[in-house]
Amino acid sequence: MSVPEGSLPWLFDFGRWIARTPYAWQFRIRVHGRDRVPLSGGVVVVANHSSMADGPILFGVLPRRVTFLIKQEMFANAVVGYLLRKIGQLPVKRGEADRTALTSALSVLKAGGVIGVFPEGTRGDGGVTSAQNGAAWLAKTSGAVVLPVACRGTYQAKGWRPPVDVLIGEPFHLPEGKGRAALGVATEQVRDRLATLVAELDGLRVSEVERR
Repeated sequence: MSVPEGSLPWLFDFGRWIARTPYAWQFRIRVHGRDRVPLSGGVVVVANHSSMADGPILFGVLPRRVTFLIKQEMFANAVVGYLLRKIGQLPVKRGEADRTALTSALSVLKAGGVIGVFPEGTRGDGGVTSAQNGAAWLAKTSGAVVLPVACRGTYQAKGWRPPVDVLIGEPFHLPEGKGRAALGVATEQVRDRLATLVAELDGLRVSEVERR
């Protein structure tokens, strides 16, 4: 299956619809480059992270079912944890190589599914100044393509329905090579591509303000 074992595809899709609804009231969400999302095959989505809203927004607006690696603390509540698993999400221990989460994610990718990762590992200003190895490892091990996605406007958002922009970049394959050094090179490529995309989106948002 291209979704984790134990999840329910119909509930997965219903969850995506639910994810779109409240944020459509809270924000004016604008998606750029939706046609760049590969419609089949394994994909590792890498996104910047500056707000709790980022994950649900991307979960709802991306045109394919995305299984995100979510910090395990979000699964602590029995009801919430049960629902997150049923809509295809995976808990991951932060700050360490969580073999259980990575193995489950790898199975999804090898079945042609989509895994979403916030490579910064935690929320910040979303500028992607650092990245952890997990996303690059998943892409290299599975042979999946990497899809960078930038999200801006959720961080300390104020006012009535402020604009939130999602910019989907061009998918790319990581260079071949084994070992820790090769993984480090691949991780830096992931970080650089995503940081560049975030900077591009920042420029688009500034240009729009200046045109008003």
